[in-house]
Amino acid sequence: MNLSEWLIFILILQIIHGLSTWKLYLKAGRKPVESFIPIYNLIILMKIINRPRWWVILLFVPIINLLVIPVVWIETIRSFGKYSTLDTVLVVLTLGFYITYLNYTDKKLTYIENRDLQPKTKTEDTVGSLLFAIIVATLVHTYFVQPFTIPSSSMEKTLLIGDYLFVSKINFGARTPMTAVALPMVHDSIPFTGTKSYLFNDDRSQKETSLQNKFQLPYFRFPAIENIKRNEIVVFNQPADTLRDMDNFHPDRNYYKPIDKKTNLVKRCVGVPGDSLEIREGNVYINGKIPQLPKSAETQYNFIIDTQGATISQDVLVHRYGAREGMKYENGSFALTNTGEYYLTLTDKEAATIANNPVVKSVKKYLSPKGKDEGVFPHVPSLGWNIDNFGPIYIPKKGATIKLDLKTLPFYKRIIEEYEQNNIKIQGNEIVINGKTSTSYTFKQDYYWMMGDNRQNSLDARFWGYVPFDHVIGKPVFIWFSWDKEGSGINKVRWNRVFSVVNGEGQPKSYLVHFLILIALYIAGDKIIKKRRKQ
Repeated sequence: MNLSEWLIFILILQIIHGLSTWKLYLKAGRKPVESFIPIYNLIILMKIINRPRWWVILLFVPIINLLVIPVVWIETIRSFGKYSTLDTVLVVLTLGFYITYLNYTDKKLTYIENRDLQPKTKTEDTVGSLLFAIIVATLVHTYFVQPFTIPSSSMEKTLLIGDYLFVSKINFGARTPMTAVALPMVHDSIPFTGTKSYLFNDDRSQKETSLQNKFQLPYFRFPAIENIKRNEIVVFNQPADTLRDMDNFHPDRNYYKPIDKKTNLVKRCVGVPGDSLEIREGNVYINGKIPQLPKSAETQYNFIIDTQGATISQDVLVHRYGAREGMKYENGSFALTNTGEYYLTLTDKEAATIANNPVVKSVKKYLSPKGKDEGVFPHVPSLGWNIDNFGPIYIPKKGATIKLDLKTLPFYKRIIEEYEQNNIKIQGNEIVINGKTSTSYTFKQDYYWMMGDNRQNSLDARFWGYVPFDHVIGKPVFIWFSWDKEGSGINKVRWNRVFSVVNGEGQPKSYLVHFLILIALYIAGDKIIKKRRKQ
């Protein structure tokens, strides 16, 4: 639904609220007409149930309201003496319409003005505390900070598989949920069951007509405290629906999953709106120059290490030279080819180090030759683009206008049709947008180019193109834990990465000890204060 449709829907709910509660307002000493006045009726209701007026705000906060509304229902019936478990179950299962039933049928209802002065059961206290904790956690998770786990090696060695991050949503502006009905603090599926965690019809043929899809919220983002900078690490929703779709991505295919329920990815933003990007021999050029990456960035490439049959132990490859990928076949043997070559994924610095090994005869970066097509964006074979030789390509900026013809259309068709919701038809040599012949197009939002630091082992923008700003989730700022599944015992924890910042300078520095010292000082100080108070 668009904004006007949502306002009409809210108005209808307010009328239903008035029809369902006007007698209760009267019993509480209020005027029945107050139950029909939008927003004001909710403020009065908070007074009736003896709850703070700021709860009204929570009733309109997406996802949070799914938790708060049932609480208000329960608080309402309890304010009129309905404390039994059956009453609580009925008001929840009937989606609040049990209140309507009581409003018109139960003449013995009595308003309890000072209900909070009555003693609460232990169960009520426990449930109340738990519910409050869930609401606060959901609020923080949805609008401030979200935990994130690195699932793949596309950002090695900057971010490792098993890194657990905190992603700040306020840096680039917190995005309100677009899926109005969903489980809190759960992404697209319920853990352990795999079932969908939100209300949405993913059937592409019924997407526009499905009633449940009408409850999608329009895109809205709170003001940002900073813009996305070039070469920053960003967490975003992938352009396709699932990782399986990403493997077979094509810009002409439509994907209907809600934006906020698409799979979360983390990449480096190598190009910002308005940039010109090109990849030559594996090097990224922005506006004709190779940009200076942060010291914490460690880009990797695939190298062929020729030892003429000599072997290098796996322990040496991993711990001395830092090799993580490409050194084993599926059967577990060393990745030594018949010609005596290793195929390793390394940084340029690591490649230079391994070249000094006496058994190594040569080190060569493996690059796809220019002109070889590898099915990359915009999926036009005649361009002959691949992951190592790509572009040049323009990254769209909000408000910018580009020339549009059959040659440039493949670059921007998905933007115009999918991301910016226009109808495109090709009639001969003409491009028709929303029924009008168009030779140009003006972009409605900013777009970004996201790539993995593990350059030749990353499924990124080179395959699926631009990332719209409305797909951006936030900025990873902190690694609170890091787990190495290949380690053993206490070494499974990467202690040097625990409590380290993501965008720091150079190698990660753990602040775990500093944190533990602060905790110890707090505990000691608290004990001293309590002891002095007793004295």
